[in-house]
Amino acid sequence: MFDRKLNMDSIFHEKQEGSLCAQHCLNNLLQGEYFTPVDLSSIAHQLDEEERMRMAEGGMASEEYRTFLQQPSGNMDDSGFFSIQVISNALRVWGLELILFNSPEYQRLMINPINEKAFICNYKEHWFTIRKLGQQWFNLNSLLTGPELISDTYLALFLAQLQQEGYSIFVIRGNLPECEAEQILGIMRVHQQQRPRLIGEDEAQTSMGRTSASQTQTDVGFVVEDEDEELKRALALSRQDMDVEDEEADVRRAIQLSMQGAVMSNSSSECEVLGVKSSSTEEGQKVQSETLTAEELRKRRQAYFERQQQQAQPNIPQQPDTNPGSANTGSEEDQQQESSQ
Repeated sequence: MFDRKLNMDSIFHEKQEGSLCAQHCLNNLLQGEYFTPVDLSSIAHQLDEEERMRMAEGGMASEEYRTFLQQPSGNMDDSGFFSIQVISNALRVWGLELILFNSPEYQRLMINPINEKAFICNYKEHWFTIRKLGQQWFNLNSLLTGPELISDTYLALFLAQLQQEGYSIFVIRGNLPECEAEQILGIMRVHQQQRPRLIGEDEAQTSMGRTSASQTQTDVGFVVEDEDEELKRALALSRQDMDVEDEEADVRRAIQLSMQGAVMSNSSSECEVLGVKSSSTEEGQKVQSETLTAEELRKRRQAYFERQQQQAQPNIPQQPDTNPGSANTGSEEDQQQESSQ
């Protein structure tokens, strides 16, 4: 019996270093340390020279040629970014070809994404690979702490999500080199208990960003507890006698936390301050709130405190009038009545 953890460990996953995401993308696709920054730089310089020679054919004294020489390379920069032309030429060494996923030519083929072998995704200056190993798909983004398992059902949705976010997606055609992970995962499927996080992401953060396919229910539970405590503290602050500006900031913070799903069981009166209405359903209690302006928040807080004062007034005993002025006035009236009599 194969160990599922060892199966995952067999997947080559190069993590982000600097801005060398093109290198990481290629090596994660090929499942090995096939390219270095020096290799990709050589390809970029070769492309630059070919472009220069084509521009020189129009005359080395031409304005276009002089302008071209003054411009920086379009195939690489000092940060470690490499263009699609560099990646395409690097894959050609292995007999691999790139096809634009959303091109009309490819879309007419009506191929189910799960029947492909791999995809390369690009947004601005970031590149990453999605590859099939054995019978399962993995997000090999170098910004993640490890490979992320993607189900066949979710693959098409994930690709569509990336396109909506502005990613360019390329289909890999050709025979990829053999690798250990392909052999192991071809025998036994793996199950991922915990999704990888973004490198450097805080433990309490639930979002995986644009590059993560999903998140675990366990992570959500931890965050709800943290938000519950933060909401209690925010509501406690709102009861203090503070400046109007500070009170509005606390209320807006509490409303923001309540909209993220924190459930309060002992704060019905405080929720009234924030304009939050609690409702019970078969699936549990949820907190709903409206986005309020600063003026509306001020009015609701004022109305709340007025109701509190009205409820407290019947319980206050009547105090005798101890105003000396009124006592003197009463004495003068008595004297006048006695003299008239």
